[in-house]
Amino acid sequence: MSAETPGQSTGTFTRLRLRFRDWRGNRPFWAGLFTLLGGLPIAYFPYATLKLGTMSLTMATTAGAGSLIIGVLLVTLGLTMWFQQATRVFAGIAAILLALVSLVVSNIGGFIIGFLLAMIGGALALSWAPGNPAPQGAEPQNLPPAPTQDGAPAPGPYPVAGEQGPSYTLHKQADGGASQPVQADEPNGVHRVG
Repeated sequence: MSAETPGQSTGTFTRLRLRFRDWRGNRPFWAGLFTLLGGLPIAYFPYATLKLGTMSLTMATTAGAGSLIIGVLLVTLGLTMWFQQATRVFAGIAAILLALVSLVVSNIGGFIIGFLLAMIGGALALSWAPGNPAPQGAEPQNLPPAPTQDGAPAPGPYPVAGEQGPSYTLHKQADGGASQPVQADEPNGVHRVG
């Protein structure tokens, strides 16, 4: 198969990547990810035992169950932000409150790591707003206009939005042929056929 063959234009990885990008774009993805990641160190550190040579270091607190509950709730809120976008404001406020409570309950909020991740995730959830869907039948902004009825290309160059481009008029040919676009605002009265 050559490079010009249209049969395999996109691979499986590209299709999956584009589907994931569309899914991610319709929800507060980063808010959910930060909140979910913030819950992991808050739940993990009170139960972790680190080995330094022959010495074991345990960071267990008396509120280990509280840390586990806060961590699990933050993971749940992160997933809620992904799959129930309508509850993003509630989930964001709850994530911020749980992050603040974790400072007292869970080893300074999972050694500040979980606290900061959960705070950022909650703030992102509160600030996220769904985008406006494109109106049906709307033409993308950066495409040139469609060709004229007789198949001739639309006059160009195409001005950038906000700039004043040259104006064109249709000039009928003397032999009765198709109309040709003529630039009407050339200096010195000279007209250029488009």
